[in-house]
Amino acid sequence: MNDAWAGRPPLDRDGADRALAHLRDEKERISTALLDLEGHQGYQLLDGAALDGRTRRVQAEVRARMAEIWALFDHYGRTLGEAERLRARHSRPDRAQLAELTRLLAGPSVELPAEEVPLERRTLLAGPSGERLTLQAVVARMTPLYEDVAKTVAALDAVWSALLSRLAEVEEEQRAAAGLLASLGGTDPDLERLTAELEAVAAVVRGDPLALAKGGRADTGRLDALRTALADVRRGLEEARRLRDGFADRIAGIATVLDALRGAEAEARRARDEVLAKIASPVLPDLPDMSATLADRLAAVGRPPHGTAARAGGWNDLAGRVADLERAMNAALDQARRDVEVIRGLLDRREELRGRLEAYRAKAARLGGAEDAELAAIYERARELLWTSPCDLREATVTLSGYQQAITSRAKGAQR
Repeated sequence: MNDAWAGRPPLDRDGADRALAHLRDEKERISTALLDLEGHQGYQLLDGAALDGRTRRVQAEVRARMAEIWALFDHYGRTLGEAERLRARHSRPDRAQLAELTRLLAGPSVELPAEEVPLERRTLLAGPSGERLTLQAVVARMTPLYEDVAKTVAALDAVWSALLSRLAEVEEEQRAAAGLLASLGGTDPDLERLTAELEAVAAVVRGDPLALAKGGRADTGRLDALRTALADVRRGLEEARRLRDGFADRIAGIATVLDALRGAEAEARRARDEVLAKIASPVLPDLPDMSATLADRLAAVGRPPHGTAARAGGWNDLAGRVADLERAMNAALDQARRDVEVIRGLLDRREELRGRLEAYRAKAARLGGAEDAELAAIYERARELLWTSPCDLREATVTLSGYQQAITSRAKGAQR
């Protein structure tokens, strides 16, 4: 027995029994805690995975700490078991037996082999017997090890679970896009590139999740960007499927817009010819023949893909071309209609000026200016400009403004 315990009063029988009951309960609680820790999802992921990088180092540290905890617990259990067997053999233990129970239960009865003593606890003169601890000291040594492992596992589980959850969403997006592409035929370089990138990120998520952690939290930035990009690809493929399923109607709709464009361009040309005849030096927009160019593009996309074309791009490639053509067709139609408005606006301006001239003439008559030679001369000049082809809108506007000012001046003079 250790000299420090030689003079210690031994426990009495009741005290020994209470100590045994307490330590049995403590052992059961420690065992349950350790098994719960090993059953934790994060620990299971960490323990069973083939890891790399920072996460692999954490895995090694956790395994080393758990091995140390279980070794300490094993020594704890063996010493407690020895005390239990001693008590079971002697229903009425004598003083020597109680002293031995006291040593086992409260003294430095747990002997750690030299190789199990942590390096930081070794001394230059440590003997081959290693280190001796009380059962209480064994628990005190296991406690921070357990807390460290539990904290590490919980933190890793939070990061890993968030990454795996997001990865599952991204992989589902990729599968949806790949399934659509398979049904359409052809290839999609963007999907191929994103799939390769996803495989690389997935390898990191599964092999070294801590490489994708910042400040102890999962950094899902790369996965989020991939999901957004894959969703864009999927939407494009869905558009290709819709094109395939309603190809004839889609092409017919574009042809209808083309007919409207031809009509708008023809109307713009007619309006231009009329303006050139009726308006002097008009500023007119260019009138490109967009319908002819777009008709050629419609003819090029108006046949469904087959053979080599289907293998090369399939409906996915055609969907992009059809969408581009629709945008170009609608833009051209809008521009042609704006051109008609601009050109017709010059004729409308002439009609507006004619109406204002007659309104001013009526006002002059109400003011008694019907016999005013100056007003009559200005009126006749404005009327000649507005009813002569080609009409000089600029000069007509200036003349009409002068007519208005002359009428206003006479009205003010009459009020004095």
